[in-house]
Amino acid sequence: MLLTIDVGNTHTVLGLFDGEEIVEHWRISTDARRTADELAVLLNGLMGMHPLLGEELGDGIDGIAICSTVPSVLHELREVTRRHYGDVPAVLVEPGVKTGVPILFDNPKEVGADRIINAVAANELYGGPAIVVDFGTATTFDAVSARGEYVGGVIAPGIEISVEALGVKAAQLRKIELNRPRNVIGKNTVEAMQSGILYGFAGQVDGLVHRMAKELAEDPDDVTVIATGGLAPLVLADSAVIDEHEPWLTLIGLRLVYERNVSRS
Repeated sequence: MLLTIDVGNTHTVLGLFDGEEIVEHWRISTDARRTADELAVLLNGLMGMHPLLGEELGDGIDGIAICSTVPSVLHELREVTRRHYGDVPAVLVEPGVKTGVPILFDNPKEVGADRIINAVAANELYGGPAIVVDFGTATTFDAVSARGEYVGGVIAPGIEISVEALGVKAAQLRKIELNRPRNVIGKNTVEAMQSGILYGFAGQVDGLVHRMAKELAEDPDDVTVIATGGLAPLVLADSAVIDEHEPWLTLIGLRLVYERNVSRS
C-alpha cells in the first residue's frame, strides 16, 4: 500500500492507496512543533485503525509520498521515514523530483509543492486547459495549459482566514459557524456574515475563474474547473463555474508523482 501525506498550513491530509484506489483517509491538524517521534506515534495510531495494516509502524506500507507547505514538518517527516520505515521507498516532493509538469513560473521554487501536485493530478484526470481551485488556508487558483504546463495562478485569503479576521478586527462581530443562511439578505448579524462569506466567495471564484479562463484558452468554455480542499463543499452549490469536485486531488497527484519517481524508474 502507498501512504500519501499532504501537509498544509492548517490541516494535514493522509491517504492510503491500494493500487489506484484510495481505501482510507485521515485529516489532522498541522502542528509545526511536533517532533519526528510525536509524528511517528500519531501515524502508528492512525495506521493501527486499518484492518489491512499490521500493528507495527510500517507494516503493510510499500511506499510513501509526501508534500508539505511547512518546511519544519517536512524535515521531521523525513526523519520519520528514515527511522521508522526502513527500506520503504519514499518520495518527498521538492526540487529535483520528477512531476511530468513543466513549470512556467518566473521562479519555479516559489510555487508550493501542493499546487504543482494538484496540477499533475488535474492534467492526468481531466487534461488541459484546466483550473484547480483549492479551498484551504488560502484559496488558490492554478492554471494548467492545454499542453499540461503549470502556467501560474492566483492566491486569495481563505474562507476561515476571512471569518477569523471579521471576528478579530470588527468590534461588534464574532466568529461564526459556516452554515448556509436562510436568505442572501441576512435577518441577523450571524446570517449576514454567513451570506457574505458563502456567496462572497462563490462570486470571487466565478469572477476569477472567468478572467483566468479568458487568458488560458481561446475558448474559455474549453477550460475544466476542478474544486478541491476541505472547504470546497461550502461553495460548490453556489458557484456557476466549477465542473468537477475531487476532494482527494492532491493525494492522487502524490500517487502519480510517486509512480513517476519510483515505480517506473
